[in-house]
Amino acid sequence: MRNFSVKVKITVWLTLLMALLAALLLAFTISISNAVASKSAKSQLSTVVRDNIAQVHMVQNRLDLGEEFDFYRNGVSTLVYSKNESLLAGRLPVSAFEKEAFQNGGMRMVSTQEEQYFVLDIWVPNGWESGVWLRGFIEAPGRFQTTRDLLFVSLVALPVFLALAALGSYRISKRAFRPLNSIIATAEAVNEAKDLSRRIGLPVGKDEFSRLAGTFDQLFERLERSFEAEQQFTADASHELRTPVSIIKGACEYARKYDETPEERQETISMIYRQTLKMYGIISQLLSMMRLDQGTEPLRKEPVNLGQFLNALCVDPAYDQKRLTLDVSEDMTALVYPELLSRLMRNLVENAFKYGKPGGHVWVSAYREKDEILLQVRDDGIGICADQQDKIWQRFYQVDSSRSGEGGVGLGLAMVRQIAKLHGGYMTLSSIPDAGSSFTFHLPAEQDDIN
Repeated sequence: MRNFSVKVKITVWLTLLMALLAALLLAFTISISNAVASKSAKSQLSTVVRDNIAQVHMVQNRLDLGEEFDFYRNGVSTLVYSKNESLLAGRLPVSAFEKEAFQNGGMRMVSTQEEQYFVLDIWVPNGWESGVWLRGFIEAPGRFQTTRDLLFVSLVALPVFLALAALGSYRISKRAFRPLNSIIATAEAVNEAKDLSRRIGLPVGKDEFSRLAGTFDQLFERLERSFEAEQQFTADASHELRTPVSIIKGACEYARKYDETPEERQETISMIYRQTLKMYGIISQLLSMMRLDQGTEPLRKEPVNLGQFLNALCVDPAYDQKRLTLDVSEDMTALVYPELLSRLMRNLVENAFKYGKPGGHVWVSAYREKDEILLQVRDDGIGICADQQDKIWQRFYQVDSSRSGEGGVGLGLAMVRQIAKLHGGYMTLSSIPDAGSSFTFHLPAEQDDIN
C-alpha cells in the first residue's frame, strides 16, 4: 500500500476495522441469540402449561377440560396423565417421553435421538389422594440452526455493509482531505509560477487542516515580504551604489594612468574614503530597513519615560545645545521599541540641524493630545514646498541640492515612517518654505499609562 494515496489507505483500514467489528458483533449476536431463544422457549412453555391448569376440573372423578384448554399453542404441546401416569388426553408425538418420569414443577431438558425438548410437569390435585399430571413440552432451539440462520443473513448483509462502509469512508476521507488538496494546489502554483501572492484562503477553524492552511498562508506572506524586501534591497543598492562606485573606479583609473603629485594622491585617497563611507552608510541603512520589513531584527517593547528618554537624546555632544530646546509638558511613560524610537528621533533632530538656517534653532517637544502622544521636532530652516511634501517619505528622494546636504542619501525619512508604523503610529509634516518644518510622530496613547 506504499504507492496508494492517504485517502485510499484510510478507506482500506476503516473497512477492515468495520469488518472486524462486524465479525465480533456476529459472534456476540450468535452467543446471545442462543441464550435468548432458550429463555423465550422456557417462558412460553411455563405460560401455556400454567394457563391450562385453570382449565382442568374433576367432576365425580371424571376429567373435565375447559373450552380454553390448549393442547397445542405457540409450539407448546400439553398432555394430561392420570395419577398412575397413564395418558388421559392429548397426543404423544415423541415415544421417548413414555418412559420419562414425572417431576412436579421442575423444568428440564429431555433428549431424543433426533431432537431436544424442554419439559415441564405440574401435578394438579383433586382432594388429598387423587389428581392429574399436566406435562408440557417444547422443542429446544437448535444451536446449529440459529447459527446457520445468522450466518446466512450475515453472508447476504455483510458485503453490502462493507461496501457502504468503504464508500462512506472514502467520501469522508475525501471531504476531510479537501483542504489538503487546496494547500497542495496553492503550493504547486507558487512553485511553478513563482507567485508568492497566492493564498490558500481557508475559513478560520480549529481543525488541523485549517491551522495548517493558516500557517502556510503566514509562511507565504512572510516569503513574499522577504522576496519583496530582497528585490527592493537589490534595486536600491544597485541604483544608489552605482554613483560612488563609478567615482571610486574613475579615481583609481586616473591614479593608475597619470603620475599624480603627493597632493593629488592625497586628494584621491580622501575622495575614495568619502565615497566608501557613503557606500557603507547606504548599505547599513538598507540592511536595517530590510530587517524591519522582514521582521527579523530582534525587537522588544519596553516602558520608557519619554521625558528622561528625550533629555538623554538631546544632550548628545554632537548637537549644539545653544540651538536646541526640549519641552516635555508632563511625565509620560509609553511602551515602545527604545532603539527604534531613538533612531527615529535622531534622524529628525539631525535633519533639523542639517537643513535649518545657519544659527537657527531646533525645538523638540512631547505632549499629549486626546488619544495620542505627539513627539515633535521643529526647525526654522528652509522648509519644503507643498508639492514635494508627500514625496520626501520615499526612499532616496531628495528635495533639491540645497536640502540634500553633504552625505545625505534620502533614506532617513523613509526609515522614520517605517519605524512609526511599527509602533502603530504615523508621521505628519507641516512646512512653510523659508519659514521652517515641523515633523510630528503620532504615538497611540493606549501604549502609555504603563505604571
